[in-house]
Amino acid sequence: MNTTLNHWKESATLILAAGHRLGVASRTPRTVAAVSPQESSCGPQHLPHKSRFDYDVLLLKRSGKSGFMPNAYVFPGGKVHSSDFSSEWLDIFKSFCNFSNFGLGNGSQPLETRPPIFATDRLKFGSPIPGEVAFRICALRETFEESGVLLVVPKLEEKSLLKSIEDKGDTAQGQHYKVNDLCSTELTKWRALVNQNPSNFIRMCRELEVLPNIWALHEWCNWLTPTGRYGVTRFDTMFFICCLQEIPHTLQDEKEIVRFQWSTPSEVLQSYISGEFWIAPPQFYELSRMCRVPLLEDLHVFSRRRAKEGCEQWLPVISLKDKQFLSLLPGDKDYPLDPSGEVGVGTSTDPQQEAAQDDSALHRFVIVDQNTINIQITITPKYNHLLPVVTFPHDLKSQS
Repeated sequence: MNTTLNHWKESATLILAAGHRLGVASRTPRTVAAVSPQESSCGPQHLPHKSRFDYDVLLLKRSGKSGFMPNAYVFPGGKVHSSDFSSEWLDIFKSFCNFSNFGLGNGSQPLETRPPIFATDRLKFGSPIPGEVAFRICALRETFEESGVLLVVPKLEEKSLLKSIEDKGDTAQGQHYKVNDLCSTELTKWRALVNQNPSNFIRMCRELEVLPNIWALHEWCNWLTPTGRYGVTRFDTMFFICCLQEIPHTLQDEKEIVRFQWSTPSEVLQSYISGEFWIAPPQFYELSRMCRVPLLEDLHVFSRRRAKEGCEQWLPVISLKDKQFLSLLPGDKDYPLDPSGEVGVGTSTDPQQEAAQDDSALHRFVIVDQNTINIQITITPKYNHLLPVVTFPHDLKSQS
C-alpha cells in the first residue's frame, strides 16, 4: 500500500452482477456490437425497462453512523489493508508467480498512462505483490466482509487455471462465474475472523485450500473523491466488475452495512430519482453505463474484452453555475489542467488549454439536488468504454 499519499486512501470496489434465479423468463440475446460505446448520448434517453435485464446488481446501504457517505447505497468494497500486499500471498499463488501479474496478464495500455493506483512500483514500498493483484484481493476481501459473498477457486481447480493461462494467455472463460459452495457454518466462522482482522483472509485461503478468484474480476474504472464533498476522508478507488451465474446468498454485516439490495441497474436509478434512497455520483454514472447492456452474457463478454484496454483516473472538479453544482470530469471543456483544486466555470483557465479544448466538449454531472443528477456528455469515452445512458427525472417516472 502507498503510504506517501497525502489526500487519498487507496481502496477497491466490486460491481457484482448476478443472473436472475431459475424460472425467470429468458430474454432474446443481443450481440456485443449492439452496445457500442460510440452510441450517441446527447439529449434525454429512456432507460431500458427492468424486464429487459436478466441480471441484478448488488448494492449495500452504509450505516448512518459511517464517517463516509452515511446512509448511501454503494457497491461492496473498502480501504486497502497492508495484508492485501503481504508477501504471504506469494505462497498462496506460488503456482502463478511466474506469469505476468499472477496470470492476469497485461493489457494494451502503456504504463505511463495507467492510473497511479496500478502504475506505482509496489516494490518501493516493500511489497512483491503487484497492484493489479492486491486491489483485486482487497475488493474480494471487502465483499466477503460486507456481504458474505466469497469468490474463491478451490486448489483442486488450480491445474485447469494454469492450463488456461498457458493455452490462452489468461483465465477468461466463456461463461460467467459461480460462487463458492462452502458450508454456511464455515463461511460464518471465517467471515467473523476476517472482520476482526483482515489478515485472516490469508489464513482462511491457506486453511481452506482456496485461491481468491482474482481472475473473475475485470478492471472497470478509477474514481477519486473530489475536494470538500464528503468530508475530510478521500479515496482513490479502483472499480472492478464480476458477472455471476446467479444471485448468491447475501448477508449484511450489521456494522458498516445495514441492508443489501439486488436490483437491475434501471430499477436502482428509478429508486434514486424517486427519492427512495441515495447513491453517489460514481455509482450513478456506472449504473447508467450498465444500462447499455441489459444481458448478463453481453456484460461479461464486454467487460472481459474491454478491461484489456485499461482505464483512466477521474477526479471530479466541483463548481457552481446558475445555482447548480457542476461536477466536471476529464474531457469537459471547462476541466482544469490542474484538477487538484476547485474551479469556477468560465473563470481563469490555462490559455493553451482553451485553445486546444473543443468548445462543445461536455463531460459533467449537473447536480440540481440530492436526488436529481443529470449527465451531460458529448465526448467519446476512452479505452473503448461505454457511454452512460443520459436520464432525466421525467424519463424515469414515466416507466414507474
